[in-house]
This record gives sequence, C-alpha cells and structure tokens, in this order.
Amino acid sequence: MPLQFIGLFSIGIAAGLLSGMFGVGGGLIIVPAMVLLFGMTQQTANATSLIALLLPVGLLGVMEYYRSGKISMENIWFGLIIAAGLFFGAYFGAKIATQLPNDMLRKAFAVFMGIVALYLWFK
Repeated sequence: MPLQFIGLFSIGIAAGLLSGMFGVGGGLIIVPAMVLLFGMTQQTANATSLIALLLPVGLLGVMEYYRSGKISMENIWFGLIIAAGLFFGAYFGAKIATQLPNDMLRKAFAVFMGIVALYLWFK
C-alpha cells in the first residue's frame, strides 16, 4: 500500500507540474499512467482522472461512472491521492514555467507531446 500511495501521489505531482507548466494534466498524464502503470481499463482510468479533478470538473461524470459500476471506492481514493499531488505539482510547475523563456517553454511542450505520442503509438 505505501508503494501504491507513492505511485499515485507521484502521478499527481507529475500531472500537476505539467499542468502548471503546459496546461495539461488529466487526459494526457493521469489517464495513460493509470492504464500503463496500474493496469486499469480505459473507462476506469478516465473515471479515476475525473475523481482527481472532481471539484472543478468531474462531479457529474464521476457520479455516472460510479452508478454504472465502472469504478469502485478504491478508485475514488486513488483519484483523491492524485488530486493531492496535482495541488502541489501545479504550483511548482507554474513556478518553473514562469521562469522559462516563452520559446523554450513552447519547444519543451512540443517535445513532451511528441514523446507521449510516440510511446502510445508503439506501446
């Protein structure tokens, strides 16, 4: 359980950092990480991501996934742990992004998107 907590919190930190730096998070970081690292189905990963983003974005979506039996209380806890990481990660990501020149930040985002696309294409 402690390793699982660390893994989930790390996903939240990574999503928060990249969200703060590039404005991305749920769909680009959390969902692929849940599928690839935790073996979740796409639907369960989507719902877990919504749980992490619950208050600002996903309350009604989470309710529907839960009602249809696609997620459990364990997934809700996973999402809340990721949300804690997002909270801190977004702050540090924004601090990094505001220190980088615009051109460098844009290019870093392009490289990041390319790496994710290649990984998902060849996985």
